[in-house]
Amino acid sequence: MAGIADKLDKAYEDKPLTELVGAPAEALQGVSPGDAEHLKAAFNIKTIGDLGRNKYFLWAQSIAKLAE
Repeated sequence: MAGIADKLDKAYEDKPLTELVGAPAEALQGVSPGDAEHLKAAFNIKTIGDLGRNKYFLWAQSIAKLAE
């Protein structure tokens, strides 16, 4: 998980992926508790897993990749 640790807050750096998927969105480095509240209000995103599986984010990522 060496490539993932630097993308997480310190408290989550050593957690296994199976635990990270259920971690709150603010466990991602750069996502503040306020940002997490906005994600929850707008898209019902509560966890890293929710964020990673959100259809709107997946669609946007696909469009961006195809446009490269």
